[in-house]
Parts: sequence; structure tokens; C-alpha cells
Amino acid sequence: MNSYKALSKQIFANGKYSIVPLRMEDRYDIMKWRNEQIYHLRQDRPLTKEDQDKYFETVITNLFEQEKPDQILFSYLEGIKCIGYGGLVHINWIDKNAEISFIMDTQLEKEYFRFHWSSFLKLLEETAFDDLKIYKLYVYAFDLRPHLYTTLEFNHYFKDAVLKDHCLFNDKFIDVVVHSKLNVL
Repeated sequence: MNSYKALSKQIFANGKYSIVPLRMEDRYDIMKWRNEQIYHLRQDRPLTKEDQDKYFETVITNLFEQEKPDQILFSYLEGIKCIGYGGLVHINWIDKNAEISFIMDTQLEKEYFRFHWSSFLKLLEETAFDDLKIYKLYVYAFDLRPHLYTTLEFNHYFKDAVLKDHCLFNDKFIDVVVHSKLNVL
């Protein structure tokens, strides 16, 4: 199993759900989900197996040995099966903040969106707040999925900012909505 030098603990679990350092074996499922959900990701074209292999070999493998990587990514598991992936991206170690990234198996989105987002957030907050001592987590999202905002607010994230007409989507400018949570006792 991969392990992150930056973390004192590698597996974070709650019942049958866990996050583990991103596994190479999950890369093609992740690619499939990213391509299916490209409309809400900062990804400008569908990924190929060659793209995904290269990314894992050149970017992901280097993250494990870094003291302060700019991202820490996990496979999100139900038992031993990967059903999503995500983690902390754009980590700012000086200001102690990080963006949350998460996507799940597209088949689960309609019925289990809130459940899996909530489960993943709980595990990731333990990682970020308790292990890494991050102060602020935030989600940067194109204004395309209002059900994401209600899920974040359900998990005590607050609307931090709306960036008006911030991204070009299908030849139309759309807002970006940022939700945040602070590590306060």
C-alpha cells in the first residue's frame, strides 16, 4: 500500500467506509468517472488510459515522499471496493488551508450523493483537521449542482464566496460558489 510521508496515519475509517492513500489499481475507474462527470470538473477533455497512467506515474507517485505535497489524494472505499476518490488539493501549508476534491462512482450519484459526500467529508476532515492541522477547508464548485451546496451546508460548511461569472461553460459565463469550514474547537 502507498503511504504519505506527510501523514502520521494512513487509513481513516468509519464503519465499512474508509479513505486510503490513492491506489494505482483504481486509476481506470477514476478515469471513467472523471470522463462521465467532466461537466463539473476543471478538465478540458476526456482522459485516455495513457493520460491516466502518465499522471499516476509522474505526479501521484511523487506525492507520497514529499513532506508537504500540494495535494494528498485518497481512494474512497466501501469495504475493499473503490467507489470514489478525492482529497486535499491546492494545499497551502503556510496559511493552513486546502481545497476539497471528491467524485464518486457516477452510478451512486443520483441515490447516494449526500450520503457519500457526508461520509467522505467526515473522513477527510479527520485527516485535515486532526492529522495535518489544516485550519480551513473549502470546496470550489461551478454553479451547476445546487444539491452539492445543500449537502455541504448539511455538513456545517458555510457559503464563503460567490465568484460572479467566473468560468466559461458551454459558451456562457457561470458563477463559482465556495463553501468553507474552519477547524475550530
